[in-house]
Order: sequence, then C-alpha cells, then structure tokens
Amino acid sequence: MTAVRVLARADELATHSAWEDGILRAYLTPEQSRVNAIAAAWMREAGLRAWPDEAANVCGRRLRDDDDRPALLLGSHLDTVPGAGRYDGILGVLVAIEVADRLRDADLPFALEVVAFGDEEGTRFGATLLGSRALAGGWRDSWLDLTDPDGVTLRDAATLFGLIPENIASAARAPGSVIGYLECHIEQGPRLEAQGRALGVVTTIAAAERRMISYRGEARHCATPWELRHDALLGASEAIIAIERIARDQGSPATVGRIRVEPDAVNVIPGFAEFSLDLRDGTAAGRDATWGLIRHELQRIAVERGLDLEVTSTHAAPEAPCSPSLRAAVAAGIRATGDADPIELVSIAGHDAMAVADLTEIGMLFVRCAGGISHHADESVREDDVAAAIDALEAAVLHLADQHR
Repeated sequence: MTAVRVLARADELATHSAWEDGILRAYLTPEQSRVNAIAAAWMREAGLRAWPDEAANVCGRRLRDDDDRPALLLGSHLDTVPGAGRYDGILGVLVAIEVADRLRDADLPFALEVVAFGDEEGTRFGATLLGSRALAGGWRDSWLDLTDPDGVTLRDAATLFGLIPENIASAARAPGSVIGYLECHIEQGPRLEAQGRALGVVTTIAAAERRMISYRGEARHCATPWELRHDALLGASEAIIAIERIARDQGSPATVGRIRVEPDAVNVIPGFAEFSLDLRDGTAAGRDATWGLIRHELQRIAVERGLDLEVTSTHAAPEAPCSPSLRAAVAAGIRATGDADPIELVSIAGHDAMAVADLTEIGMLFVRCAGGISHHADESVREDDVAAAIDALEAAVLHLADQHR
C-alpha cells in the first residue's frame, strides 16, 4: 500500500500551484511554503525529526540517529517547471520518505536522512540547483542579486519567505558529515519503457551548458531589396537548423527553447534576434567538441549575412559520475525486486545529485515513465513501478549498511 500512498501524496502536492490550470511551484513562493510544511509533516509521521534549513530545503533525520554519525542522504526536489507533471523530483522525495518509514527502527551503521530540495529547476531566478548547491557548500552570495520576471530579487524573496539571506550559505553540510546521496527519479526518457524495465541504474549525469546566442543586423522596411538586407532572424533561423544537424551528427542533445526578435513588427526586417541553446553530452569533452563545431557554423553565418554574433554562457556543469559503490548498491536494490540484470543508463537530464557530488558520492535510481514524457502534465508512472522503486531503494540502503559494517 505504500505505492498507493506515494501516488496519493503526489496528487495532493499537485494541488499546490501558482497556476489554476497546470502545475507551477517555484522557489521562495507561498506554494513552496505550503508543500514544505506538508513534506515536513510526512517526514515526522515516518519517524524523522524534520526541519527547514537556511536555504528553504526540508530535511528529516531518524529520531534514533541523535548522535553525530555521518548520514546517508535520500531525496530529490519539490519545485517544478511551468506546466509540470506530478512526479519529476516529487516522486524521489516521497519514495525517500517511505523508505525512511520502513527503516525507522533498523540498526544502521550510519544516520539516515531525507532531504526535499527547494529549488532544482531554476524556474524563478534562472540559476538551477540552488537548494542542493547550498547544501553541498556551493552557494554564491552573488545569487542574492538575481531577479525574477517581476523584478523581485532573490534577496527580497528570501527575506519575505522568512529566511536570512546572508545565512543561506550556512545550509552547507560539513565535509565528512555525509557518506553518500541516493536519488530516485523518473527517467525522463523512453529507454526503460522500450526495454520493458521498471528500474535502471544511472552511471553518470551528462555534462551540460546553456548559452544565449544573438545576431545583430539592421532593422529596415520590408521593401528593402534582398541584397541590402542584414536580417538577424534569418541568421538565427539558419543557425538553429545548423545546431540540430550538428548535434544529431555528434550524438549531443541540443535544444533551442527561447527566441526573441526586435523590433518584432510584421513589416520590419528584424535587426536583432536572440535564442537560447541547451547543449548536453555524456562528457564535458564531448559537449565542448560539439560546441566547437556549432560555434564555427554560427560565425560562418554571421560573416555571410553581415551580422554581429554574441554568445554568453549562462550555466555550465561537467558530467557527474555515480560512484562505483553507490551504483553497486542501486543495482543490488534492483536485483532484490526480481530484475537479475539491471540496465545501466546515462542521465541526459540534470539532477540535484550533480550538485551534491561536490560534497559526497552519489547514486541514482531511475523509474520508468510513460512515453518518456516529463516536464509536462502528461507525466505518468505505474503503481507497480513505484512499489518496485520503494523496495529497491530500501534494499540499496540495506546493501550499503552491510558494506559499511
């Protein structure tokens, strides 16, 4: 029945949204405050001492672990993208709480904690993994000056939320206080479903970089002859097609998700066009090699069309390998559910584990999702897969306990 409870709780959290039609739950908002309180209550029901940390993450530690032993962390995030589904991040938090509940009286050689991160998606302020980066010791006070679409600074939002902005860095865990981090997450891809598998072992989280790319030409009346035009939008359009071609050839997932033009009038040649690029690969070297090819093509387009090119990097992260010991634990947990030969997968999507890797070893358990659909209202998981994930994560913790003994 624990899987039924997890799905019911996911439904309950989905009702806490800034949107009436769709799910949106961003960092340092009233919606986050409400789900934090609910998650803390569920942690207490599972036999955990629950508290909010200085970065608005919700943490829970087994009541019997009242000593200073290093902890194994289980968790994920509760924030969402706009128009989100019910399970990205949320499932990992709820599965972790269920495992802690099952193990409330277990004799473990380490402390056990659950953490529900407040910001992974970066929806409100643009910078991702704020909650997990704070916990891992990677908080930057410069982020306090970031602004949301309404012009509210992170500093002011934190103050209104009840935080002390200058103390957010104090959420950092001390080196040696954590022995590892395990995260359960929907796959956000179709590979498990295609192979008829419920669960998978993540080997590494892909390297990623985000850039804003712009072309500046000349805005003119639409009657301007072709040979006199310096159309920034046509340059951007050619660039976007080139990005798809190069990234496909190199096997590096690339996404252009935003585009903006000026002056944005139907009878004026665009003098400025800007678009985003999210580029990923299994390794930073592979990602950078693909970017080199793309950059060369962007420059060629600029020269041929008489445009000025500008590129700004807004986010960069290297690949985050899962440690051999935690990969082995996750695989052992999956085998305990009856899958004798667990499938291994590279995660193209980013996760809190990427940030926590700066603090401790990481491991990830993937759960099948219907059609590989994520970041969308149609996100869906099966009850039997959720049950298997709870069993597997519990078994992984017990496997680690045996290893540490």
